[in-house]
Amino acid sequence: MHEEARYKRIKHYHEPGQAHELSFSCFQKQSLLSNDQFCQWFIENLTSVRARHQFDLWAYVVMPNHVHLLIRPSGEVLSIGRILWDLKLPVSIRVVNYCKAHAPGILQRMLDINKTGTITYRFWQRGGGYDRNMIHSEIIRASIEYLHLNPVRKHLVERPEDWPWSSAGFYTGKDTYPIRMDVETLPYNMPIR
Repeated sequence: MHEEARYKRIKHYHEPGQAHELSFSCFQKQSLLSNDQFCQWFIENLTSVRARHQFDLWAYVVMPNHVHLLIRPSGEVLSIGRILWDLKLPVSIRVVNYCKAHAPGILQRMLDINKTGTITYRFWQRGGGYDRNMIHSEIIRASIEYLHLNPVRKHLVERPEDWPWSSAGFYTGKDTYPIRMDVETLPYNMPIR
């Protein structure tokens, strides 16, 4: 029987004007996001949640086994936890339903049996992930660079802008990119090359 791991609840602190570097992983850090369709569904949901929760999106990268986002809520924030819930749950439901019908092998990798024997399918790792508040422009700039270099550090591409599931292409002026970034709200001038 699979023992349920204990996860600390992450505390989210929101102060108006502060940015949040959010990171969360796939279930058991598996490379479930190596599927382009799943990445596309995440991007579509990110676009929807961004509009609904009114946050500026400054950078993102969808890696094979985790996601990094740099956001700054611009409207009234109920909670960062609620934003994360709305980002993750619809994608999880969509992927699980798809796998039940078309990809039983992937579905089996998402199988989670808790200590009471209850079976669930998880796309995302339990817990709140990582949330780092930021206010200083140099730290925000470093965060954007860190996010964009993730695929290069993992030897997935040679240049950040070559990774299709990242905001790096937007910042380098590529003709096609999945989502436009809110560069006009950055606390410093980050020109698009």
